[in-house]
Amino acid sequence: MSRKFYFIVLILVSLYSLNSFGQPAKKAKKPAAFKWVNALPANAPKSVEHATFHSQANQTEVGYCFLLPPGYHKSKQRYPVVYWLHGGRPGGETKTIKMATFFEKAMKDGTIPPLIYIFPNGGKLSHYDHGEFKGEQAFLELIQHVDTTYRTIANRNGRAVEGFSQGGRGAGRYLFKHPELFCSAAPLGGGHQHEKRISESNGAESPNLTISPPWNNTWDLAKRYSERDDAPKMRILISVGSKDFNHEANKEWSQHLRSLGIVHEFIIVPDIPHSSQRMYEKIGDRIMSFHVESFRKSGALGETK
Repeated sequence: MSRKFYFIVLILVSLYSLNSFGQPAKKAKKPAAFKWVNALPANAPKSVEHATFHSQANQTEVGYCFLLPPGYHKSKQRYPVVYWLHGGRPGGETKTIKMATFFEKAMKDGTIPPLIYIFPNGGKLSHYDHGEFKGEQAFLELIQHVDTTYRTIANRNGRAVEGFSQGGRGAGRYLFKHPELFCSAAPLGGGHQHEKRISESNGAESPNLTISPPWNNTWDLAKRYSERDDAPKMRILISVGSKDFNHEANKEWSQHLRSLGIVHEFIIVPDIPHSSQRMYEKIGDRIMSFHVESFRKSGALGETK
């Protein structure tokens, strides 16, 4: 072949390594460094507020975001609370605050009664105690802080836990590990295949990450819950999109719960990928109303004085 041909090939290879603007392709961004306290971003919903509390377990201030219901400051009423767990790793209290737009609209138009929504910081590993970062302990401390700071219904009758993706996994663990804290739970879009791997691999989620204790997963905790004679009854809603990469894992986990005799509602949302906002656009009212019905059944919506 001619030298001219090799020269053309060399030019093409060089062009392939550049982006469309003629600059070297950018490397993928590294995840932001984990922080226990994160400021509200400029585009945060105006109704969402930010605060901190001192975590004894972590010996530091920990941030959280919250949405108070319309009329909160003009009444003496007490309100049920929904704890909404973010997805992704590392954790951060501002990661899913855009979901507040759904909650605020539903309260304003009367779809649901007034509720308090709390957005925790799940810690570096998101909703786990791992190494020096105690995400689960911070969450338990946050519940105590919220009950002493705001006009909540400070018992399980007035609490629900919900989350998406990593938050769906977290909600799935918390509901079975701490059923005395909640009457309602909605683990959404969770990667329960990873939880199953932890169960079957002595805690190993991946070659580089081991969860301790190894039974701290949505499969083993469900079994432990089902074997308790004193386990409080819990209303559970599981949902996943039909195009979500966690679709099959949620179907399998739902079957696991049914095999244990754990009653729950399972919704597959047609044509929805891995997106909490897309899910809420389709069935958000149904999810929110599920918790409201839980609060009604528990009597919490009558405990307003």
